[in-house]
Amino acid sequence: MLQLNIQNETSKLRSVILGTAKSNGPVPRVEDCYDPKSIQHVLAGTYPKEEDMILEMEAVAKVFEKYNVQVFRPTIIQNYNQIFSRDIAFVIEDKLIKANILPDREEEYLAIKHVLDQIKEENIIHLPEECHVEGGDVMPWNDYIFVGTYSGEDYADYITARTNTDAVIALQELFPDKIVKSFELRKSNTDPKENALHLDCCFQPIGKNKAILHKNGFLIEREYEWLLNYFGKENVFEISKEEMYSMNSNVFSISEKVVISEQNFTRLNTWLRNNDFIVEEVSYTEIAKQEGLLRCSTLPLIRD
Repeated sequence: MLQLNIQNETSKLRSVILGTAKSNGPVPRVEDCYDPKSIQHVLAGTYPKEEDMILEMEAVAKVFEKYNVQVFRPTIIQNYNQIFSRDIAFVIEDKLIKANILPDREEEYLAIKHVLDQIKEENIIHLPEECHVEGGDVMPWNDYIFVGTYSGEDYADYITARTNTDAVIALQELFPDKIVKSFELRKSNTDPKENALHLDCCFQPIGKNKAILHKNGFLIEREYEWLLNYFGKENVFEISKEEMYSMNSNVFSISEKVVISEQNFTRLNTWLRNNDFIVEEVSYTEIAKQEGLLRCSTLPLIRD
């Protein structure tokens, strides 16, 4: 049996589900895309090729191997996008919470059944139907659970609005000892530079007390200010709109010292090294074209 344990984003990683790009399917039609960045690449004819994405993901698998992390992969569904395992579920403490995702992605969840079978049934939580939530919006951070949300009345108009207020309330009820703190995110169906698809597209804690942050991803300035003050200005790496677009906040921590990052994030990677992080650089530019990066394609199960 797997003894799930996730208290935060950066403790030493022991076990993880890494998505897969195998049999990823044809280039989607514009009307079938879930985010503005994918639409942009479909229209430009630059949508990523399966073989390139497979190579990118295998490089991440090798990094995990190097650090003795147990890696699970989804069962492959023919012609189906299974890259972003963070979307389908997330773990807080010893509970795995199934994300209430878009109905046509239900199969993705079933493809990790071999992992779910190793988890005690009472530790797998299915939220009520009205709770919309995806793992990219949920960040356990010790006493806190940070949640990205959108509560505008036009929620239903945004394919990019993934986590609603009902889910925030449900999480607080599930974890009464934690402080669930929600942040309103800026959403756009058409402009990827004005769209924070998930909280991890504009914010992520790293190390013990540092964070990557993008101000414009937050709709309400004082919520952004709260994070800035919580981590301390001197501990925050502020990314530009261009850097948010290329997903600089979507790196992934193997431990408080080791971060997997995209090799083109020159400014960020330099800052990380200057702050004594070990940076494992990989190429992930093709996967990034679907508005997701390293955190999006990983689902941590156990950290020390």
